[in-house]
Amino acid sequence: MDFNLILLLKIVVIGIGATVCMDLWAQFLKRVFSIPALNWGLVGRWIANLPSGQWVHNNILKAKSFSFENILGWGAHYGVGVIFALGFVFYVGTDWVESPAAAPAWIFGISTVVFPFFIMQPGLGLGVAASNTPNPLKGQFLSLVAHSVFGLGMFTTALLINL
Repeated sequence: MDFNLILLLKIVVIGIGATVCMDLWAQFLKRVFSIPALNWGLVGRWIANLPSGQWVHNNILKAKSFSFENILGWGAHYGVGVIFALGFVFYVGTDWVESPAAAPAWIFGISTVVFPFFIMQPGLGLGVAASNTPNPLKGQFLSLVAHSVFGLGMFTTALLINL
């Protein structure tokens, strides 16, 4: 398949669909196991503080807040999902969009956990791979599973758009 606007739109839908899957997983964990979902507003606060040179916080709750941080955080969450989907398709090739395979999407999804482990979690004050939290292994496990769900969500969404 050649790169064109339809392909780009499909990749955007795949990224959004995968992110929705990740969010549905988070809601499942919250409702069934009382595991709180990530507060995307705090991610928005972290992003809003970046232009002032504040990349890493000891505790994001103590950082300057912004009225738009919730919208910014959710927008960034879905924007990153789309960027990950674009990166994945450019890595595996555009033919994957028409003939998706689960394994490459799942492996890619797992690999994306490097971003929260080494960028977002330290930036929020949680430490590298949640090392500053009361239970780092739990945080690491939950992040790995969430990113696995993202990868499988890319595969599932690609299947659905090809029906």
